[in-house]
Amino acid sequence: MKKPDVYTRFATNASRFCGRPGVFMLAVGVVLTWIVSGPLFGFSDTWQLVINTGTTIVTFLMVFLIQNSQNRDTAAIQIKLDELIRATRGAHNALLDLEELEDKELQIFRDRYEKLAQSARDAIAGGGLDTESPEA
Repeated sequence: MKKPDVYTRFATNASRFCGRPGVFMLAVGVVLTWIVSGPLFGFSDTWQLVINTGTTIVTFLMVFLIQNSQNRDTAAIQIKLDELIRATRGAHNALLDLEELEDKELQIFRDRYEKLAQSARDAIAGGGLDTESPEA
């Protein structure tokens, strides 16, 4: 298996590191230090600019790390779901790559499954069951 590229390794490690409780406590400590230092600097514009600039930079960079992690997690989940569909007898293999379809095509599948759900609710209301297997 191919070794992840430098950015992927960096983003993964940074996401894991930044998600730890200690890092959160460090951030809280920085904010508290900034608040406490306010009177020392007379609550000046520069004092305010320091925290605004720092938080903006951190937020900007974290967005990219979080998005990278989210994209990889979503791709992994999709692959796992695809394998479950593929391995389930009677499942519809046409559902394997729905995330690649256009919105109109997705809506067709959504409408079909909404009708199946409504039929199941109607069956339950009529005293029936909703545990049928999909057609083969």
